[in-house]
Amino acid sequence: MLAFSPVHDAAAAAGSVVGWLVGLLTPLAGGAATAAAIVLFTIAVRLLISPLTVAQVRAERRRAALAPQLRQLQQRYADDPATLQSEVFALYRRAGASPVAGCLPALLQAPFFLVMYRLFGTGDGAVGLLDARLAGVPLGWHLGDGLTLSVLLVFGVLLAALAGLATVLSRRARRTASAAAPTDQPGAALLARVLPLLPYGTVLLAVVVPLAAVLYLVTTTGWTVAEHVLLRRPQPVPAEAIDER
Repeated sequence: MLAFSPVHDAAAAAGSVVGWLVGLLTPLAGGAATAAAIVLFTIAVRLLISPLTVAQVRAERRRAALAPQLRQLQQRYADDPATLQSEVFALYRRAGASPVAGCLPALLQAPFFLVMYRLFGTGDGAVGLLDARLAGVPLGWHLGDGLTLSVLLVFGVLLAALAGLATVLSRRARRTASAAAPTDQPGAALLARVLPLLPYGTVLLAVVVPLAAVLYLVTTTGWTVAEHVLLRRPQPVPAEAIDER
């Protein structure tokens, strides 16, 4: 059934692009051309969907700017949930924001990541993708396949890089969670503990997927770190806010 699904068709199209990149890079990269094509294709896809990420960050900033007013409404209408809900939506409407705006770009990105995993995790749609090698290790091999020095070295370097990137994301998530909501709100303390752990799920996934998928995970996580640094850097405080203080 999945062989005739839109995901399969999209993976086949993506596989054709990767194959074209392999042919383009072979004179320069030699035997590592397929690995280089995976990295370049991942970067190209992340660049393609970057407007969705920008929209998500803008929505997050709008909601963050409304946080003080939201807290005031929660205190004022703590005993009147119906009025609180209507006032919250009215606040978002006046500000031109939406309580779910930040979720929509993330949901729209999901199909892209599903196709990428289908391509690099199973080789679906790309002939010979997982048969190519990186430093002598087939891209279709898992960490437990043939525990030779080259396998341990290649996977070890990539997993170490992925763990380092996950640590950066974890620290940034911890700071964001601590600043996003007061700890007296229901679930805020749990959220502050869970969010910093989520990036390490990528490391656990990398342990059980083929080498091609590990390359994809390292590249896309590195791109995510770059987006966090560039798009979620602290914003300058407006002069009006300084005067009010």
